[in-house]
Amino acid sequence: MSRSTPPDDLPLQPETRLVTAGREPRFLHGFINPPIVRGSTVLYPTADDIRHDRGEFQYGRQGTPTTKALSDALATLEGPNCAGVALLPSGLAAISTALLAVLKHGDHLLVSDSVYQPTRRFCGGLLARYGIETSYYDPLIGSGIASLFKPNTRAVLIEAPGSQSFEMPDTPAIAAAAHAHGALVLNDNTWATPLYFRSFDKGVDVSIHAATKYIGGHSDIMFGAISANASAWPAIAEAVHLLGQCAGPDDVFLALRGLRTLAIRLAHHQRSALEMARWLEQRPEVLRVLHPALESDPGHAIWKRDFTGSSGLFSVVLKPVAEKAVDAFLDRLTLFGMGYSWGGYESLVIPFDCSGYRTATTWAPGGPTLRFHIGLEDVNDLKADLVRGFEALAAESGR
Repeated sequence: MSRSTPPDDLPLQPETRLVTAGREPRFLHGFINPPIVRGSTVLYPTADDIRHDRGEFQYGRQGTPTTKALSDALATLEGPNCAGVALLPSGLAAISTALLAVLKHGDHLLVSDSVYQPTRRFCGGLLARYGIETSYYDPLIGSGIASLFKPNTRAVLIEAPGSQSFEMPDTPAIAAAAHAHGALVLNDNTWATPLYFRSFDKGVDVSIHAATKYIGGHSDIMFGAISANASAWPAIAEAVHLLGQCAGPDDVFLALRGLRTLAIRLAHHQRSALEMARWLEQRPEVLRVLHPALESDPGHAIWKRDFTGSSGLFSVVLKPVAEKAVDAFLDRLTLFGMGYSWGGYESLVIPFDCSGYRTATTWAPGGPTLRFHIGLEDVNDLKADLVRGFEALAAESGR
């Protein structure tokens, strides 16, 4: 064992594991970072070796020293109940591959009504064409989800918290009901990452990450990861192999580099986002703030019980104003970029409306809604930027 790679049974905190996991300098002439291995062909020393696929690596798509370093590091972060990690070219690829892995023709899937919308499109498109039925449930249903199971229900998909609307599901209660009916539990854990939410400790079987966001951390890669426990990992590994899924070597290296600083970045995102959320709660233009780590949030008790931290993403419900006033607010901002994705160092904002696609719940927040990502900028500068935006909103509204 290398001095730079502590044994798994050493009682280290997650922040330390982020720095040390997956590092094998004894194989790298002492360098702490693995090289970017770009390759397809792996040569075997003897005919007997190639006949029996003998060797740690057989083909580039199936893994390289670079992918092994990141997979090992993520598995360590996920905890001892993680049986394996697969790396994919995007978060949506991770979601779709995980669902295809655990479902087949004739199966029934339960999905949170607050799920990431591209996931919803995948369920209503490709899964439906493959004869897989999807039903949506209220993300706040908790153990009541037991009433929605059918004899052919094979999996439940959770997103904690909900995409854009930030409902906080009771993951352990949902997982207990699912396991009682023989179903697997999948969780999109992009918001909290394994650093702030240990999926497998809460009853989840498959943990999914859009590593494009916080794991990469710099808005410069597209990346996904699937982690699974022992009961689900064989199906995940088979699907990844049969679908030919693999991540590019440069993105793997950048994701691993981002992972090393995840703890310090998330701590800053969390601190700044909570300060901004509390400040926005006091603004006269704001009806309410949707952030589970706020004491005023309906999901705060569950968040406090199950999570060890929060990230930089939350939403705001404005008091009723015309769309052109919201647009004036957005167009006046200079530090908040308008763009999809999040999890990078920059602050972002987008308008959104869930009302057109919810089916198990009704989205009626009482006013226009905005999703914010709070980056690494100074919060006083961000507040001043929002003040200018609110001034433009008021001017357009004639207030």
